[in-house]
Amino acid sequence: MLAFAAKRLAQSIVVVFIMSALVFVGVYAIGNPVDILINPQADQAEIAAATRALGLDQPLWRQYWNFISGAFAGDLGKSFAANIPAVRLIFERMPATLELALAAMVIAVLLGIPLGLWAGLKPDTVSGRAIMAGSILGFSLPTFWVGLMLIMVFSVWLGWLPPTGRGATVMVLGLPVSFLTWDGLAHLFMPALNLALFKLSLLIRLTRAGTREALAQDYVRFARAKGLSMERVVRVHVLKNIMIPIVTVTGLEFGSVIAFAIVTETIFAWPGMGKLLIDSINVLDRPVIVAYLLIIVLIFVLINLLVDLAYTALDPRVRLAGRST
Repeated sequence: MLAFAAKRLAQSIVVVFIMSALVFVGVYAIGNPVDILINPQADQAEIAAATRALGLDQPLWRQYWNFISGAFAGDLGKSFAANIPAVRLIFERMPATLELALAAMVIAVLLGIPLGLWAGLKPDTVSGRAIMAGSILGFSLPTFWVGLMLIMVFSVWLGWLPPTGRGATVMVLGLPVSFLTWDGLAHLFMPALNLALFKLSLLIRLTRAGTREALAQDYVRFARAKGLSMERVVRVHVLKNIMIPIVTVTGLEFGSVIAFAIVTETIFAWPGMGKLLIDSINVLDRPVIVAYLLIIVLIFVLINLLVDLAYTALDPRVRLAGRST
């Protein structure tokens, strides 16, 4: 187990280093933030001074070297627009994004697995077919349109939920959270549901496919032939085997929820990292953009590492295969 974890950790470090270079070059090779940040009537001397102050007069390789040197010390550069560390800006917004992503995944898991299991056990019933039809809608409907419809129905027509913002928060371990207050929950519900819709549909279809496949296996038929109840067969044999791909996909999708919550955060004015990224792109605030993308890469790599370790815990054959190689 330790050897497997060390191998995955080494691979993760290489991935982070390669992605840092790609992200930095991809962002710093496009556009000129000086044209946006300074007065349009500035003369050439003022433009040159601003370029030197931002370090943009140096060659790209030198800028990347300075970035890497600072990154090892935890410094990913200062925001061009706010003139404060980019990491500080992102970490101020990160709790809101993580809370939204966790709420979305909780909704997706708590609804997706039971609904997918039901659809797999009873595929020919009206309820089973309705669940699958609903999952197709979840895949097909655009996120921004669903968000607008949620605001129209629950905020404008019914007046039940607030349309935008995060609501009241309380401090827990030094971090602001909104799900511990009624006002915060009211603000959290619609954006979390909007963000969870696609993941919910994915888990429904994945669970249904795994259930149908597991029910056709010999070990399930043997368990039924021994006289075990269907409830026990599903709980002990079916769920145990379908959880391996579900855990893998859930972990990876959690990373994508964090990375691609931009649309939902913009629609509901949720003060998270996604909205910060949009604001930074509008002014070509390169340090914030690079820091955001690099932190997302780190989150993805960490989640992949944890998923791999969870996979080995759920399936001992992975550990055995690792030892044999």
